[in-house]
Amino acid sequence: MNTEKTRILAQLHAIRENRPRHFWAGAVIAGISLFSMMAAFGTAPDSAEIKAYQRMVVEQLPLELDTGRASVSRDFVREERIQRGDTVAALLSRLGVQDEQAFAYLRQQPGTQPLFRQLRPGKVVSARTSESGELLALTFPLNGAKDNVLVIQKRDGKLLAGEEAQALIPQVLMKSGEIRSSLFAATDAIDLPDSIATQIADIFGGDIDFQRDLRKGDRFSVVYEMLFNQGLPVRAGRILAAEFVNNGKTSRAIWYEGKDGQGYYTAEGKNIRKAFLRSPLEFSRITSGFTYSRFHPIHKTWRAHKGVDYGAPIGTRVKATGDGIVEFVGKRGGYGNLVVLRHQGRYTTYYGHLNGFAAGMRKGMRISQGDIIGYVGRTGWATGPHLHYEFRINDVHQNPLAITLPGAPPLAPQQMAEFKRHADPLAYRLDRIRGVNLALLD
Repeated sequence: MNTEKTRILAQLHAIRENRPRHFWAGAVIAGISLFSMMAAFGTAPDSAEIKAYQRMVVEQLPLELDTGRASVSRDFVREERIQRGDTVAALLSRLGVQDEQAFAYLRQQPGTQPLFRQLRPGKVVSARTSESGELLALTFPLNGAKDNVLVIQKRDGKLLAGEEAQALIPQVLMKSGEIRSSLFAATDAIDLPDSIATQIADIFGGDIDFQRDLRKGDRFSVVYEMLFNQGLPVRAGRILAAEFVNNGKTSRAIWYEGKDGQGYYTAEGKNIRKAFLRSPLEFSRITSGFTYSRFHPIHKTWRAHKGVDYGAPIGTRVKATGDGIVEFVGKRGGYGNLVVLRHQGRYTTYYGHLNGFAAGMRKGMRISQGDIIGYVGRTGWATGPHLHYEFRINDVHQNPLAITLPGAPPLAPQQMAEFKRHADPLAYRLDRIRGVNLALLD
């Protein structure tokens, strides 16, 4: 330390001899700072001094046991999503259930059989078990429109099963997508439920044939309800507003419930619903279009084909394209199993080659648009499963893919102010999410 001090003083002396006098003030300040630091270092106690003040103290501390908490066994709650090919045993194993008696109970009780019959992929099942894997409670969503769940609980040492209604809380979601190949492929890409995709096709089905009219690059935006239970999505609800851009043409629909009815309307209050749907099937491919001349595959001759053939698997549901009365149901020549509906007096629609009819179908029965009237088949003069669909006006064949379809009446002028108050916020949401492939949650 003394050697370092001597070196610094010598450097200061040399600076004094070779620098102007005003530099001396700065040197003095630096020297004072240096000596202050040395003084600080000098006053710090060393290790030996610190040890002199250290003292070890050992005390006995009483341990207070929480006997109430220690006596309660720990339960475990797990949730699992049903996977394709799952069995009840595999599902229970992933839920941590190691209880042969509980499995035997589930297998034998009539009230628990939906657990074995309704293993639909995607369902979320929850279970509460003990540390040893004993089943204490299980909740299983049931199929159907009632939104009930099967609840199995252990009470007084016995398992009991029953149905309970879920408390569903609606939340508004918004999504946007683009067509690359099909509507379902586009909705799958943004994780939009199939029921919402089907609603999109139903809403715009009067203007767009989703088997024929879709183009790559078409876009859609949708505002819809999702119903949640305990923070988990249970099922999709109703579409509140939707936009579809098909081949450059934009169509919008907003759900509105007024005093005189409910339905989907444009921003100007025009009813979206047409008197007829463009297609009697939800999704399929067209195998033969409307033409006045084609080569008949059975008769081997050129004949007029005054309808549209929709190729689809046997059993595919066939919908009535408009409100009407059943004029004929049964077998008729080359049509095979046929349903004929009469609409508004001068319109008739034909549905041929059916595999079978909907339950209760009979002549004179009143049918609503979208009702299931039969199932795709290959009866009559058919070489493969398909639906033959005809549209006639005054018994003259028309091309159902090209004809201008009559619409439903618009909102009354006195309803427009209330409708605008309801529709404007929804239209704003559609503007906000156009072109954004993200899900936004309120």
